Amino acid sequence: MSFDGIVTRAVTDDLKEKLVSGRIVKIQQPHPTDLIITVRANRKNHSLFISVNPSFARFHLTSIKLENPQEPPMFAMLLRKHLEGSMLESIQQDGLERIITFSFKGRNELGDVSYKKLILELMGRHSNLIFLDTENNNILDSIKHVPPSVSQFRTVQPGQIYIEPPHQDKLNPLEMDEDLLRKNLDFNLGKMDQQIQSQFSGLSPQIIKEILFQAKLTNRDTLPPKFLEVLQPVKERTYTPFMVTNADKDAFSVIPLEHLKGTKVHFDSIHEMLDRFFVDKSERDRVKQRAHDMERFIRNEYQKNKKKITKLEKTLNDADKAQKQQKYGELLTANMHLVKPGQTEITVVDYYDPEQNEITIPLHPQRTASVNAQQFFKKYHKLKNSIAFVKPQIRHAKEEMAYLDSLIQQVEIATTKDLEDIREELEAGGYVKKKKSKKKQKKKDSKPIVEKYLSSEGVELYVGKNNKQNEYLTNRLAHQDDTWLHTKDIPGSHVIIRSQEFGDTTLMEAANLAAYFSKSRMSGQVPVDYTLIRHVKKPNGAKPGYVTYDKQTTLFVNPDNNLVRKLAENANKG
Repeated sequence: MSFDGIVTRAVTDDLKEKLVSGRIVKIQQPHPTDLIITVRANRKNHSLFISVNPSFARFHLTSIKLENPQEPPMFAMLLRKHLEGSMLESIQQDGLERIITFSFKGRNELGDVSYKKLILELMGRHSNLIFLDTENNNILDSIKHVPPSVSQFRTVQPGQIYIEPPHQDKLNPLEMDEDLLRKNLDFNLGKMDQQIQSQFSGLSPQIIKEILFQAKLTNRDTLPPKFLEVLQPVKERTYTPFMVTNADKDAFSVIPLEHLKGTKVHFDSIHEMLDRFFVDKSERDRVKQRAHDMERFIRNEYQKNKKKITKLEKTLNDADKAQKQQKYGELLTANMHLVKPGQTEITVVDYYDPEQNEITIPLHPQRTASVNAQQFFKKYHKLKNSIAFVKPQIRHAKEEMAYLDSLIQQVEIATTKDLEDIREELEAGGYVKKKKSKKKQKKKDSKPIVEKYLSSEGVELYVGKNNKQNEYLTNRLAHQDDTWLHTKDIPGSHVIIRSQEFGDTTLMEAANLAAYFSKSRMSGQVPVDYTLIRHVKKPNGAKPGYVTYDKQTTLFVNPDNNLVRKLAENANKG
């Protein structure tokens, strides 16, 4: 899963063909670490996506539409001022390093020719995008500022002279032949993977593992030819982008890799592959950052109710002892004449016992027999009355836990837009305070946007990702004879088959959506119930998204991410 020097080379090569000599028509910054530059080239608009996200730093063309903030960040405003209308003159990679320079030619405010550069440094958590004035190599701005307090060697701030990242003095593997490889590797030292990593630039552990896999017994005779053979497609610029999915983790590559096991999906374009690979991961990363406090709050509320139930059940267990308190009171009342001042207990005959065994009653030494008896009766009535109070409290706490559990599941599959709906729901329910905003907010459309899919049989399928969407989908959008699906006794999304006529393929695909967008998305053989909408009801006063249903049938499915993508692509094409 490494965006290494080889992938960088493949993307750069393709962008040179598609974008160079194009005009910059739009610049957007949907997220603090992400930039989209729209380039008009070859009579077509291309969206160049650049990200310096610490976990998913990358660049490629994208077809994904991202929501932009109401007010563009200062970095985006500066780039618009200097680059919109400019020509993209060149795109250059520094050897096999992950440093890419975008050079632009435009005109300044006086109409004079102006040259600018965007330097993209893909270096993990140190990744950055730096905007330069070519004339004096001054930094105009960067997407991340690095003050002297962070790095004395290399300050990245407006007004500073741009200094290149320190060079590692590694060799370019594409310039090697067998003799040079033998000269630069010590075959007696061992640890060949570490040697290759330290000697050559641009090679990820994944590529190194492939070289060693093909060489098998690594020695002076086997390793050099396999090294060159694995990298030959890179040298020839014949790339074959593909993804591999397996139980451990997904991976991607632009050259053939034999050691990767799993389901392989090939792509016509490297950009399509990178879009596919990163879109979910980067979105989940952004959602995770934004949802951190919300999810922690919901989980804390869940734990509070769990502890509350434990205490209430203890109270309920104590209530079972009410009869014992009543017995103590009545036996003590009947034997008051036997109690002497200061006694801590008294043993009397238990006339409730058929065998008339004796029983010992604990006493408070500083109280009279009458007061002790009254205390037993008082405890008896308190415990007896608590039963009527505690049972509804336990039932309510369990309902709260089920509701909060469903919210946790919804946060886990949410997009950034879905988080707003969940927050509004928490505010409406009185769980959190409403955010105060100085600006007047526009009245939102009462119809939430639900996700649409298209089955292999051409039938429309709809999925609700949160309670607001679920309620709209089930109670307003769906017809009485549409089919409704939901995971059985598992928090998840409402799914609708928007047709009265469909085959088993559509039914199983809809069930797959219900299983995938549920708490059991990583499980196998997930039970999914389906019934007609007419049999689905929302009880009065129920929590948002809660329904009851009957006349259902249950089937079992294995959630399939690739199938979900296919159904989404079907809808987009339709």
